[in-house]
Amino acid sequence: MIPFELDRLQHIGAKVFLSRFPPDGLDLCIPIFHRWIQQDACPELLIDVADYRHLPVGPGVILVAHEANYSLDRTRGRLGLSYQRKTTLEDSFEAKLKLSLQRAYEAARRLEQEQELRGRLAFDFLHWEIVFNDRLLAPNRPQNWTLVTQRLTELVECCWPGTQKNARFHHPGEPRDLLRVEWTLPQDTEPAAAFQHFLDAFP
Repeated sequence: MIPFELDRLQHIGAKVFLSRFPPDGLDLCIPIFHRWIQQDACPELLIDVADYRHLPVGPGVILVAHEANYSLDRTRGRLGLSYQRKTTLEDSFEAKLKLSLQRAYEAARRLEQEQELRGRLAFDFLHWEIVFNDRLLAPNRPQNWTLVTQRLTELVECCWPGTQKNARFHHPGEPRDLLRVEWTLPQDTEPAAAFQHFLDAFP
């Protein structure tokens, strides 16, 4: 058995949940994602768009890149924008987590400003899910979930810009699922700005 060590973890995914989404939102995201490919809108090498709208629960619409996938994701029936890292990184846990959070945040903010969706779509930047897509290095065990949430708690306590530091955690899914942490950050009157300040303060 490989020891569970935070800095060894790879393939970290970050999903920010939606608070508002139009009925035709997935349909509209297909041409938007194709436009992002044409515009080189993301730091990764964007390749294609995959359509899974026919699945009631699952990835929805995926913007495929070499290094990661972006998606309007409906896994477990919860809609949000997901960034799932595919290639490995030689860096600390905090740096790898920050990258996934930052890329998901930037894509969500960009999507909110797309003409087809402006004013019709909104993200809850205080409500996230962190996914560790590596069953070998990150088996879904209670003790591993506890280690991850302890470190996330430390990050909130040292980096969150407000005086409130009471983040909440939920362990979704079943033992056979990937290791996931549902993460609710402290309330703030300007969630998007507070979340960016939080990322900027990461160690």
